Amino acid sequence: MKLHSKNRKEKGQGTVEFALTIVFVIMLIVGVIEIIVMVYTYNVLADAAKEGVRYAIVHGTGIGAPNCSGPGGSGVSCTDSGAANVQAVVNKFASYSFHDSAAMTVSPTYPDGSSVAPNRVRVTVTYVYQPIFGLGWPSVTVHAAAEGRIVF
Repeated sequence: MKLHSKNRKEKGQGTVEFALTIVFVIMLIVGVIEIIVMVYTYNVLADAAKEGVRYAIVHGTGIGAPNCSGPGGSGVSCTDSGAANVQAVVNKFASYSFHDSAAMTVSPTYPDGSSVAPNRVRVTVTYVYQPIFGLGWPSVTVHAAAEGRIVF
């Protein structure tokens, strides 16, 4: 009879082990999903910044470009000296993802001081990533940047 009472005491052991293991496995899966979505967010920002640079290097103020962007220089003026066209291109590209493009900060800068070829243009995109599941995880600010030389 003693053997029978021992088995009865260990009957719930498998259930307890399963409950502890499944909590760990679910948290691991949720963490992996959050990391994947954060990497996706970075990729969207990086691609949007590259798209802004592509636009800016082709639409400099050289040769009297009709859709110019940037501060101009060398006696050449541009109606879009604040590079709003570049910002619009970045926001449009980023809006194709499920991210809120209005919450992104787009900063086109011209490190050499003007938007005349062969000067450089740099586009920086910043976005505050909000975790999907929450769970008390902090929000993270994601930065991406791209740089290129103006050709026109």
